[in-house]
Amino acid sequence: GLHLQRPLRRRPPRRQESAKTKVINSCLNPVWNEEMVFSVREPLGIIKFEVFDRDRFKYDDKMGHAFIDLQPVAAATKLRRALKLTTGETRLRKVAPTADNCLLSDSFVTYADGEIVLDSRLRLRDVESGELFVTVKWIDAGAT
Repeated sequence: GLHLQRPLRRRPPRRQESAKTKVINSCLNPVWNEEMVFSVREPLGIIKFEVFDRDRFKYDDKMGHAFIDLQPVAAATKLRRALKLTTGETRLRKVAPTADNCLLSDSFVTYADGEIVLDSRLRLRDVESGELFVTVKWIDAGAT
């Protein structure tokens, strides 16, 4: 299964929200296609993804992890406000793969239909191969 952790930066002590996907049995290339909602004041910090192989008799085997930094989403949110965007679709920011992130290819932060959207293809770490396709949406409650 896929396990998500989202550290929330509000006030100390730091709180984490987490969620788990359903288990997909007997599949080498699982597709979860699940939506998870986290309520936060600002798009800060990272979202960590952990992938496990379920084991009925022992502990689940960790298959790898990846993370996505929400800083580009935060910057795009500020840019959207500065540009006073309300309709249409606008590409706000490009995020390139580096040694410090898990991106496999260029990602783009886009404003569309009232949402800031970051589509990313992530490389799993600590495993020979594996990747995740992730869409992060920031919906500004004050703008709707």
